[in-house]
Amino acid sequence: MAPEERSAWIMLLATVGAYAAYLVAVLGQAGGLPLAEVPYVPAMLFSIGGAIAASIVLNILAAVALRDGAGRKDQRDREIYRFGEYAGQSFLVLGGVAALVMAMAELPHFWIANAVYLAFVLSAVLASIAKLTAYRRGLPAW
Repeated sequence: MAPEERSAWIMLLATVGAYAAYLVAVLGQAGGLPLAEVPYVPAMLFSIGGAIAASIVLNILAAVALRDGAGRKDQRDREIYRFGEYAGQSFLVLGGVAALVMAMAELPHFWIANAVYLAFVLSAVLASIAKLTAYRRGLPAW
């Protein structure tokens, strides 16, 4: 497995795991409160920071343990990376537009922040899946 493919797996797992932990934390605090009144900021910051830290640590550990092709990228790796990132960008745009509309409608900050966070999560998930699919099945022919 190429280091870039392994990195895509790590990103996918860290992102999904962190977002799942965030949802459990926020929904667990809700009790009988409306969701917009739940204190979400600490859980969101912790889950984002945790995902970043987990991704960095797991990539370092994998690089040290496996040492297979570390630092070597060929043209295929660069094109797969670009393909995945372009695919993931669509959710960032949708999330930005959703947040803009929500802000214009003066919705509570909870919903705006969660729309942006979900957009980042979906972007990372789609980018990772696109990269993994390209590694396994090849890049699509245009």
